[in-house]
Amino acid sequence: MNSAETLTKSSHFGLDTAALFDLPRPASECRIVVAMSGGVDSSVVAALAADTGAEVIGITLQLYDYGAATGRKGACCAGDDIADARAVSDRLGIAHYVFDHESAFREDVVEQFADEYLAGRTPVPCIRCNMGPKFTDLFRMARELGADCLATGHYVRRVEAEGGPHLYRANDPTRDQSYFLYATTQEQLDYIRFPLGGLPKTQVRELAEAAGLRNAMKPDSQDICFVPDGNYAKIVTKMRPEGGVPGAIVHAATGEPLGEHKGIIHFTVGQRKGLEIGGQPEPLYVISMDADTREVRVGPKRMLAVESAEVIETNCIGDVPEGAELTAKVRSLAKPVPITLEGPFGDGAATRIRFATPEFGVAPGQAAVIYADERVIGGGWIDATTSVAS
Repeated sequence: MNSAETLTKSSHFGLDTAALFDLPRPASECRIVVAMSGGVDSSVVAALAADTGAEVIGITLQLYDYGAATGRKGACCAGDDIADARAVSDRLGIAHYVFDHESAFREDVVEQFADEYLAGRTPVPCIRCNMGPKFTDLFRMARELGADCLATGHYVRRVEAEGGPHLYRANDPTRDQSYFLYATTQEQLDYIRFPLGGLPKTQVRELAEAAGLRNAMKPDSQDICFVPDGNYAKIVTKMRPEGGVPGAIVHAATGEPLGEHKGIIHFTVGQRKGLEIGGQPEPLYVISMDADTREVRVGPKRMLAVESAEVIETNCIGDVPEGAELTAKVRSLAKPVPITLEGPFGDGAATRIRFATPEFGVAPGQAAVIYADERVIGGGWIDATTSVAS
């Protein structure tokens, strides 16, 4: 008897695992593909999938060279994560495949990350990755493998509704990842499952221990995967040396020169630390950057106040409920704030979101994600902002 059979028959998870995957027919007749990163979340998803009695296939995408990212010789291609995914699959008795997507990931995510910083914008590569390798490519692979669904370890909820499933925030607000998944298409949402969306992280780790998974206590990743040491500037400078060219720091209101910086890639809108400007009557923040002149424009916090933002490449999941009170998150850790939409929304259209009260630190390049209560309506990329003072 393999490990997967043991888990199924012992039923020690105490969950209706079949319901978590919303399978279209008896589990014994189904095939589930699980995206396995090597972390505890996706490993528990694989264990829950195996518990249903369905055939389970784990897929790990090799996206970047860990050695190159850290500068450590001999550190292979996120090797520990791949080894953990393989070990979990062996423990569960499921098939596991690794696919090399490093080239596509570099082109679609890493190169764009560097270009955005070079343009004075604030990128969100995790969303780009979900829009590309993690969902688009895995979606295609799962279909080619004849799977009934693709399951991931993201903390969001998929809720069936008239006309098709909707996307909702996770029950555990400290783990909610809906900000990073606003670009999920309706076709993808029909096929993808998020079995952890209703569970707290503490319970997920308990499930991992119950299943005997070796990564049950593995720490969560805190940084962008290809920048494991958190030094974004080092990665961007290596790829785009011109990003490290010095330039002037000027006052955003007066144009007065205040100092010199070591490259605009070291700054983002709303940043206060690292300016190295003394003798000012009040704290100064990065208000904007001009990539052409390499100017970093700084000013007091009140100059960060934004009344609206232009949002491009919008995606709408389902429809916008008529008369609903909408909110938006303009940063992953920000609280949703009341907004109104002005113009078309979805299908790539540009729209404008107007904040009910001034919002601070709204940076071009980041995403604006729209909610109706707990439901994710969709979102898009912030292209430009209108300040309160304009």
